[in-house]
Amino acid sequence: LVSPEYPGISLTPSFPLCYKHNRNPIKEAFFPMQLAKNLGYYLGFVAASALFLVVEHFTHIEFFLHVAAIPLEVLVAVFIVEKMLQRRETKERRRQLMFIKSHMFRTDMRGLFIANFRGLKNPAITMHQIKEASLEDLRTMRREAEAIEYRSPEAMEEIIREYVKAQPVWTSFMERAITYNFENIFLDMIYILHFINDVKAFKERYPDRLFIHEAERNERLMTKVRKVLNDGVQKFLDYAVELKEKQPRVFVDLMTDYEISDRMHLPRS
Repeated sequence: LVSPEYPGISLTPSFPLCYKHNRNPIKEAFFPMQLAKNLGYYLGFVAASALFLVVEHFTHIEFFLHVAAIPLEVLVAVFIVEKMLQRRETKERRRQLMFIKSHMFRTDMRGLFIANFRGLKNPAITMHQIKEASLEDLRTMRREAEAIEYRSPEAMEEIIREYVKAQPVWTSFMERAITYNFENIFLDMIYILHFINDVKAFKERYPDRLFIHEAERNERLMTKVRKVLNDGVQKFLDYAVELKEKQPRVFVDLMTDYEISDRMHLPRS
């Protein structure tokens, strides 16, 4: 798409409707492959059961009727076991991802989240408040973060710059989402990377202008800005709740680092 205000700026296409309607293209692509992989086994069990039913029909020996039920019972058992193993594997992958996120949040993404929380006008949440909060307090903060207001467009511009600087991190998250088959994370990363491309396209042509001022004149761009920035606050609080509940020591270490880094910044205006 080309910006009507700035014909020379090529903006990335709006995100596919599958994101808007919460569809998961990876899952939709993965499911037929998984089905095709196991289809031979499923057909084998069904064929065996059908064969014994045919034999029973011609011989009228009731024993074959009972035998015909065995492949179907085995098929149901295999299906249940597969689902249990998949859930266990997914749980373990999410646990691994939680520690990966802890590392990234404490290194490459620290400046981004600090800038995002420092830019908040309402709700005014600080890293110190998050660190000292109880689990219920964190959940309250998360509910309040459904409606976010920033201090100024300039504060939002600073956060946008941090998102662009963190582009390699978003790309890395996207690759991990593909590896672990986490469709929702993959879709979130694609959305953020499209947004970053919009920002970079604008800044390449107008390096002395603020992207947020252009977004204020373009409803579609402003919608993307608010979604990306608001999601950043909400995802951080989601992760804080998860750590506080499941890994309290990791939570304390993470938030101690954030509190120290936050104090090193200039006071809020």
